Amino acid sequence: MNAPVTLIGLGPMGQAMVHALLREGHPVTVWNRTPSRAADVVAAGATLATTPAEAIAASKLVILSLTDYQAMYDILGSATEALAGRTLVNLSSDSPDRTREGATWAGEHGARFLTGGVMTPAPMVGTEAAYVYYSGPAEALESARDALTALGAPQYLGEDPGLAQLMYQANLDVFLTSLASLLHATALLESGGISATSAMPELIRTLAGTSEMLEVGGNPGAEVESGEHPGDLSTVTMMGATADHIVAASDAAGVDTGLPAAVQAYYAWARDHGHGGDSWTRIIDAMRPRARSGAAAPDGPGQPLPA
Repeated sequence: MNAPVTLIGLGPMGQAMVHALLREGHPVTVWNRTPSRAADVVAAGATLATTPAEAIAASKLVILSLTDYQAMYDILGSATEALAGRTLVNLSSDSPDRTREGATWAGEHGARFLTGGVMTPAPMVGTEAAYVYYSGPAEALESARDALTALGAPQYLGEDPGLAQLMYQANLDVFLTSLASLLHATALLESGGISATSAMPELIRTLAGTSEMLEVGGNPGAEVESGEHPGDLSTVTMMGATADHIVAASDAAGVDTGLPAAVQAYYAWARDHGHGGDSWTRIIDAMRPRARSGAAAPDGPGQPLPA
């Protein structure tokens, strides 16, 4: 029999994780603030604990799938004595700083703490397409690898417990901004009489082709890391002019300009600082902390991800 696992939090993601663990032969104990949500996973073979302390006591590996880190304190605050010797894996979303505070709190109660960021929607948990970012003690990940692999391929980022959360938030930054731009563009097309059902396939085709466009256009990661932004193709001036046109078109159509105006401001900053002939990647300097502080020297490049 595979190692037992406790999972606390039975929203759609938590339930999907329980089913994935059960499929791989792990005995699973669950707890949820609304016990009725456990009916489906209990029918599939999970055991419902009556208290958080009982749930924690059932397994050395405890996985949290909650709304945020405050929920961890609210639920486990009365059961901290049960945490000693456990590996606590928090897959909830919050800020990197709150995550580091959570790791310290868990350590104070004798638990090893892993941060996780699940990079897949609930229906894809446990499939070959699923992967999860982790950070924290490497030995904690290794001790729980078999069970965690049932959820998705583990991608380890390092000892700092905030790193997985930071990577998760960065990916969600891309995702949420893309969804917002998709709907903004749809609203813009609706103003011209084009229905959403007609607009969406065309817009999604652009989203789907973005990765190929980036590959053809060079190596944006290398440009950002080196600080060299050759304007061979898409320059700040060219892309900035397009951003200006999108804002103007939105304003004329009565569509909210907040999203395109934010993009426009980055290109305007780069033009105003003499980078009109550089690649569009130069606008990262408008987003970095130095742009806010007025410092002259650019930030150093980030470190490569672990192999």
